[in-house]
Amino acid sequence: MDAKSHWEKIYKTKTADTVSWYLPHLETSLALIARSGTGLSSSIIDVGGGESTLVDDLVKRGYQNVTVLDISETAINVSKQRIGEAANKVHWLVADVLAAELKPSAYDGCLACCSISSKRCTKRASHWSARGWTRESCGFGQ
Repeated sequence: MDAKSHWEKIYKTKTADTVSWYLPHLETSLALIARSGTGLSSSIIDVGGGESTLVDDLVKRGYQNVTVLDISETAINVSKQRIGEAANKVHWLVADVLAAELKPSAYDGCLACCSISSKRCTKRASHWSARGWTRESCGFGQ
């Protein structure tokens, strides 16, 4: 089974709060983003955002340039529906991070959930001029 099929199957058969990596709010990630000095207009990409609530909290806190990239269209659609009208304030990309067409220097920060995405984000970070943020095992760390 390829990666896309794998993640589509997970998001079509499980709810967000039944997967092992679910947290209602990613407080550690939010605190580290705030401490990084990143401004509300900084461009942040959440790689492997899935059905994570990080996007909800970033938008509620006033971040204006948030992108969520995930290989699963199902996960992206669930997140869009969950945040309602606020979804219009977010850039949504359904793609594998290794194949995604991302502009150089497009992002000030990169968050990557789980080890596979973190490795992929790190590989692309030099192309994006990202600051190397990672969120290992769905916990934001440096």
